[in-house]
Amino acid sequence: MFRTTPGRRAILGLALAAALTTSMAACGSETGSTGTGGSPVTTASADTGLADKVPADIKAAGKLIVGTDATYAPNEFLDADGKTVIGFDVDLFNAVAQKLGLTTEWQPASFDAIIPGVTSKKYNVGVSSFTVNAERMKETTMVSYFQAGTQWAAKAGATVNIDDACGKKIAVQTATVQVDDLTARSKKCTDAGKPAITIDQYQAQSDATNAVVTGKDEAMLADSPICAYAVKQTNGQLALVGDIYDSAPYGYVLPKDQADTMGAAIEGALAALIADGSYKTILAKWGVEAGGITDPAVNPTV
Repeated sequence: MFRTTPGRRAILGLALAAALTTSMAACGSETGSTGTGGSPVTTASADTGLADKVPADIKAAGKLIVGTDATYAPNEFLDADGKTVIGFDVDLFNAVAQKLGLTTEWQPASFDAIIPGVTSKKYNVGVSSFTVNAERMKETTMVSYFQAGTQWAAKAGATVNIDDACGKKIAVQTATVQVDDLTARSKKCTDAGKPAITIDQYQAQSDATNAVVTGKDEAMLADSPICAYAVKQTNGQLALVGDIYDSAPYGYVLPKDQADTMGAAIEGALAALIADGSYKTILAKWGVEAGGITDPAVNPTV
C-alpha cells in the first residue's frame, strides 16, 4: 500500500458501519492478537538452499514475527473472529516463510509503528502493503513482491473531480503516501486562491472507508486494491473515481543489514512461488492478479 512511514473487510450492506467499527477496535494497536494467519491457499515445500540464507537466530527460533496493520482489506485484515489476520499479503508471506522452513506469528500494530518495530528488532519483518521508496530504503531493506497505485472512491453518484477537490472533505489513512498526495493537491488549491482540501486522517483504513460511507467525508483515496475491494464489499454504496496513478511496488520490510541474508532468501522464495504458480493462485483468490509481478528484487530501483 502506498504508505509513507514505517500502503483493509468482508462487510455487507447496512452492517458496514458497525463491522468497520468493530474491526478497528480489534486491531490497529500494539496489543492485538497473534497467530499464523488464515488457512493456507497453497503448501510450499522448504528449499534447503534458501533456508541456508536465513540468519542463524531466526532459523533457531523457527518462526518469523511479522508486524502488520490489519485494517487494510483485502491485503491484511482481521477475520470474522476479530483475532486471525487474513488477506492476500498473509497468504503470500506464509507461503514465503514455508519455502524458508519457517512459520509465522502475525502481530497487529498501528501502521506507523511497524518500521520502527523492524529497525528495533521487535519484528523480524514488516508485511503491510508498504510502498517501496527511497526514504524507506535509507533505514531498511525492502523486497518487492507486488505492484499497486493510488485510487479514489466516493459515494455512488457523487460528483468528485480528483484534479479539483478544493474545498472538499477527503478521508485518508494517516502515515500513507496518500496524505502527501492530498497535501500537495491542497496547496495547489490555495495557491490558486481556492479553498483548501480538508484532509481527515484516520488511524485505520476501515475508519476512512466508513467516513465516506456515512457521508462524513466526500471521498477517500488509498491503494488501488483497497479501494476496489471497498467498492465491492459495500454493495454499490461506493464507486471508484478517476484512474489509478502513481503505480509502484510493495515491499517486505527487513532490518537494513539483512539485504544479503534474509532479503536474498525472501527474494528467492518469491521467485520460486512465481515459477511454480503458487503466487498466481494466491493473488487470484483475493482478486488482485492485476498487481502481480514477475521480478521480485531486494532494494529495487524506484
